[in-house]
Amino acid sequence: MKLLYFAWVRQKIGKPEEQLDMPPSVTTVSTLVDFLRQRGRGYEEAFRNPALVRVAVNQQHTDFNAVLRPGDEVAFFPPVTGG
Repeated sequence: MKLLYFAWVRQKIGKPEEQLDMPPSVTTVSTLVDFLRQRGRGYEEAFRNPALVRVAVNQQHTDFNAVLRPGDEVAFFPPVTGG
């Protein structure tokens, strides 16, 4: 799964993107966030308050209940990004 991070989410995690193989337990954006929070301090800080993070799956805005499939692209970003 390709993960993209923008703005302060990227700053906290320390990278703009990464490619990860997900365990079978990761089936939704919510379970993906739970999985990522276990990867270290930067991830924990970035996803501490999910209400402050927006998500897109395959370039379509969605919510944390969205179902994920192998090969999906998931982007995380703040509610408002300028530029």
